[in-house]
Amino acid sequence: MDTFTVTPRFAVKMLEKSLRLYTPSLSEKPMAEFLADKCDDLGFEDIQIDEVGNIIAKKGSGSPKIMLCGHMDVVPGKVKVRKEGDSLYGRGASDAKAPLMAMLFAAASIQNNNGTVYFVGAVDEEGNATGVKNLVKKELGIDYAIFGEPSGIKQVTIAYKGRLAINLKISVDDSSHASAPWLSKNAIQESMVFVKELKDRLEKNQEGRSRGMLLTITMTEIKGGTSHNVTPKDCETTFDIRIPVDMNCKTIEQQIATHVKEIAQERDVEAFYSILDETEPFEASHTSPLVRAFTLGIMEVEHARPTLIRKTGTGDMNVLGNQWNIPVVTYGPGDPHEAHTIDEKVSIDEYLRGIEILKKTLQHLKRLHDKNI
Repeated sequence: MDTFTVTPRFAVKMLEKSLRLYTPSLSEKPMAEFLADKCDDLGFEDIQIDEVGNIIAKKGSGSPKIMLCGHMDVVPGKVKVRKEGDSLYGRGASDAKAPLMAMLFAAASIQNNNGTVYFVGAVDEEGNATGVKNLVKKELGIDYAIFGEPSGIKQVTIAYKGRLAINLKISVDDSSHASAPWLSKNAIQESMVFVKELKDRLEKNQEGRSRGMLLTITMTEIKGGTSHNVTPKDCETTFDIRIPVDMNCKTIEQQIATHVKEIAQERDVEAFYSILDETEPFEASHTSPLVRAFTLGIMEVEHARPTLIRKTGTGDMNVLGNQWNIPVVTYGPGDPHEAHTIDEKVSIDEYLRGIEILKKTLQHLKRLHDKNI
């Protein structure tokens, strides 16, 4: 039996406590220990922190086996934790501690013989997905997986774009004094031209596509130059490419290879690129029992049908969905536009309703799963 009942007040207090733990990527240990402690209080079994720092705990018994996976890490930057009206402020309030804590309390509601829930707090989702990459190696025999990210409680995320992060180094033959810039090419200026040309070539012919289906290239970092009065000989840029679900990393990489070679010849510069990160896009089945269970759960609490959405970002769902081949969705209370902002917040009311929706979804999923067997 549960050692105590989870009241709304307790659920809010625990979210607030989790926000007071500042846990940037790969510094999630305090959060993992906090969650392990809570799981123990809430009657979970087999509570463990794995080799990379993920917390995994089990509740209930029988089929189906459902994984509820949220991430414990936040992007850097502290936000003062405080309550103002219906808003709770703090780094990670929306992305993704509200979804994570909502999953914890929903999972805690599972009684024996109503299915087995694995609650997971993953590390490094905002970094290089170390947590989920380790998780997919485990033989857990999961039937369904739900990932916790802020979608708003009337929206279920069924697709994420893929991602390529590329480092591009441009080198020119020589540098010169800044007072005689005509004597040599300028690696920083050449990089700007190069990236713009590459962007134009990769992004062409996309008229009429929705944002969720656009290939986008965004320059995110640049470094070059050695001195304030010398033209730069080398320049490195990093750019982030988001790939929609009807494309894949390999074909985009082949295009990059061709374009980089051509542009380098045209501009008469040396260009080397390397791939820093590669995550394939992913779209889940729209008709799985999992999507159906969510539809019923949301209708019960919100009295409205949910919208199935494609997000322009990339999430842990991509990694696991592409590997395990099971029904998955991403869901959670919180406004996705609050994620990573300087004054991140979540609606307390939405967080509490999110817990109820997840509880109902788990009940519907058990029933639909048994009917399908």
